[in-house]
Amino acid sequence: MALDPAAAGLLAMMAEAGHPPMEQGTPEDARLGFSLMQEMGGPGGDVAEVYDLHIDGVACRHYRHSAAGRSPALLFFHGGGWVIGSLDSHDAVCRDLSAGAGCDVISVDYRLAPEHPAPAAVVDCMAVTEWVLEHGREIGVDPNRVAVGGDSAGGNLAALVALEEADRLVHQLLIYPAVDLTFSSPSVKENAEGYLLTEAGMRWFIGHYLDGTGIAPDDPSVSPSHTDSARLARSAPASVITAGFDPLRDEGNAYAAALTAAGVTTELREYPGQIHGFIGLRALLSDAADALGWSAGRLADALR
Repeated sequence: MALDPAAAGLLAMMAEAGHPPMEQGTPEDARLGFSLMQEMGGPGGDVAEVYDLHIDGVACRHYRHSAAGRSPALLFFHGGGWVIGSLDSHDAVCRDLSAGAGCDVISVDYRLAPEHPAPAAVVDCMAVTEWVLEHGREIGVDPNRVAVGGDSAGGNLAALVALEEADRLVHQLLIYPAVDLTFSSPSVKENAEGYLLTEAGMRWFIGHYLDGTGIAPDDPSVSPSHTDSARLARSAPASVITAGFDPLRDEGNAYAAALTAAGVTTELREYPGQIHGFIGLRALLSDAADALGWSAGRLADALR
């Protein structure tokens, strides 16, 4: 499959801009650059209400699909290698998912590395999930219809939370998830350079996330693909998206296959011509709108 022409044009434009690779700068530089790039994706769908709040001490943003009654909800964990990304960087994606799926979305501003290395992000996402499952009625959420989801590092966090709270979650949406931090998948080398997320960039992210923690990259507490099959079998039903020109492609496909083999209802949607991060670029890449629509449809079915 050839690289999507629109994605190729975006990559060419970025190359012509001549910015140094992310791993040559600071996390602060990378956060700014990522925020500016995400603004290129467009404004997102219409929802009834948006407001910021703190849940168990963690900053969040609540997208209300409807102002009346208790709604099903997606807890969304943003991507960015556990180092970059924010409530603002994924605002449009959350609006699109809320509008398309007919559900509330609660976006979680978990703590970032290197200031807060592993397992801080997991702790924050688990804390918010547990609170919503136990107290969601207080903010208009039906705690019996809650899903988790995220892209890239956020997909990693969603997969980990889904393993812990499988009995109480109805679904997990994993968008090109980082589920194996060992760099052992062939697509890491195949797509190592030239497609937005690079192998060097991945090593920079994971270095900030794990260095000094004593946590090995193959520890199931950070790499859900290394979870034993018995535990995997208890995970929540899943929807998984992967991109052909993404270093994370093979681990996402393998995780979907492992969930299926373990008896977990799983649907995989592949975008062979796309690059990592494409779903946040709806205004530039037509596949982004398709992926958002597919994700919203899967969520709507799961959250009924």
